[in-house]
Amino acid sequence: MLELKNLALQRGDRMLLQDVSLRVHPGQKVGITGANGCGKTSLFNLIQGVLPPDGGELTLPPDWVIAGVAQEMPSTDASAIEHVLQGDARWWELHQAIAAAERDPIPDRLPALHAEFEAIDGYRARHRAARLLHGLGFADASHDRPVTEFSGGWRMRLNLARALMSPSDLLLLDEPTNHLDLDAVMWLEDWLRAYPGTLLLISHDRDFLDAIVDTVAHFERGSITLYSGNYSSFERQHAEQLAQQQSAFERQQREVAHIERFVARFRAKASKARQAQSRLKTLERMQLIAPAHVDSPFRFRFPAPRKLPNPLLQLKDCSIGYDRRPLLEQVKLSLTPEARIGLLGPNGAGKSTLIKCLVGELPVLAGEALPARDLAVGYFAQHQLEQLRPDRSPLQHLQALDPRAREQELRDFLGGFGFHGDQALAEVAPFSGGEKARLALALIVYQRPNLLLLDEPTNHLDLEMRLALELALQEYTGGLVVVSHDRHLLRSIADELWLIDSGRLSRFDGDLEDYRRWLLQREAGTAEEKPAQAGSTRPADRKQQRRDQAEQRRQLAPLRKELKSLETRLERLTDRQQELEHRLADSTLYQENAKPELQQVLQDKAEIDRELETVETRWLELSEQLEAEQL
Repeated sequence: MLELKNLALQRGDRMLLQDVSLRVHPGQKVGITGANGCGKTSLFNLIQGVLPPDGGELTLPPDWVIAGVAQEMPSTDASAIEHVLQGDARWWELHQAIAAAERDPIPDRLPALHAEFEAIDGYRARHRAARLLHGLGFADASHDRPVTEFSGGWRMRLNLARALMSPSDLLLLDEPTNHLDLDAVMWLEDWLRAYPGTLLLISHDRDFLDAIVDTVAHFERGSITLYSGNYSSFERQHAEQLAQQQSAFERQQREVAHIERFVARFRAKASKARQAQSRLKTLERMQLIAPAHVDSPFRFRFPAPRKLPNPLLQLKDCSIGYDRRPLLEQVKLSLTPEARIGLLGPNGAGKSTLIKCLVGELPVLAGEALPARDLAVGYFAQHQLEQLRPDRSPLQHLQALDPRAREQELRDFLGGFGFHGDQALAEVAPFSGGEKARLALALIVYQRPNLLLLDEPTNHLDLEMRLALELALQEYTGGLVVVSHDRHLLRSIADELWLIDSGRLSRFDGDLEDYRRWLLQREAGTAEEKPAQAGSTRPADRKQQRRDQAEQRRQLAPLRKELKSLETRLERLTDRQQELEHRLADSTLYQENAKPELQQVLQDKAEIDRELETVETRWLELSEQLEAEQL
């Protein structure tokens, strides 16, 4: 087991942990929570031996293998799948040793290597790595691309896949969902539930924690307290403790009354759709959540927009894409001040592309985009953080927006976002990702937009700030479109879900659990082609759509036939490759009188490897072509 005994940990002049004792047993899945800067990541560094304790001791079983996600950005010419495979250190070592031994055969060496390789299921390692990449959103055709060709966010996904590839006893994950979209988060959730080892998980996504962990380790005031159960159970237990304090109890009651107003506001919509029902249940659950966060440092609201034109923005039969190549076609959307839309869609479907079109960054390729004259857009995306002036303070950023405002008013406003005292006057350059995200949100809120476009707004935000954002968005009186992998946020603020898939935008008739089922069906090839709300397409349009789909199937038939033939060849070649590998693992093949046979087996294996590589390459090219034709 992992055990802390009277542990002390200090960073600079700040004591993060003092006299902490706890035990984590094999197979336990522990969610680690607490305010930013309380020592969660430092504990991981301690477990991995990067930091020494400042007192007490930390003990681990000596044979435990520890895996974690490297924080440095990988820069290598190795392919994506090779980078992931290297996460299994023993597999990579044997793989290289076998390649060297095949070039220069040594008696008894090669069969021993093949036997050990088979014992660790080494022949299926590439398949396991490919499944990890696929689950994390990498197209099959990208597996052999050099790591250096991927953007920073995708390289972090590669680091995550590499950590999952390691056959570990203890897995340390620090905010693994930050660079993932909703589909990949759902996949990772399922993977971690099935993980047989011990898991320590730092996350600010309460749905993600609820689905995975059986214990919560809460960092607070230099100590760590273990709570049995998932994150929702922790919130209830923690709320009961806080409610025993009179001042906390009074504030709790005000928070609960605040939530109840929202429940009453949306109760009338509960019969209209499952999405409204889901939202009502979420708001009712928030009565239990709120008391656990009575001491949150974040309190803010969106001021009423100056004007609320109706509609705010319309898209009429729009084609949207890049370099004159449409990614989305026939987009029809009318955003009103009452709109509360959550955008869903598989990775790469075009969710962020649509948001960029709505904000005006990306002009339409065809059709009409009609913004209202008094449209005031508040746009949040991760690249907005890069537009903050590193040499300016939070206060100076606000003063640039409103030079006439009184300094104290601006400082009071910033306090609601956690920028108190000297931090409101400090330069932004050394701020963490979470602090920059809070400041970017503060600047948006201050400008009183009537349409909010939020692309993954909760990345880097802790649980307290996420809750404050949810409450503020529920009171917001303008239109809202949000892309997020945080399901709790989507359930709390979205009245309707829209799906982007196969180049089309349509209303999704269902809730997030329906979407999860649709994703699984889509992966299995059994999902409906258009999971849109009944009546969203005119009969004539549906008839034309069926004709178009039939014509597309006819045109793609030869490609599908060739793909099926290639799959048959791949199966046959893989079987033959395995036969030869088993033969090479036979020690009798390396006796002196079997030398000619050994040379023939090695030659056959080399030919099979080359043919397999050629067929795999064609199969990947054809799969990519079919995927592109179907968009």
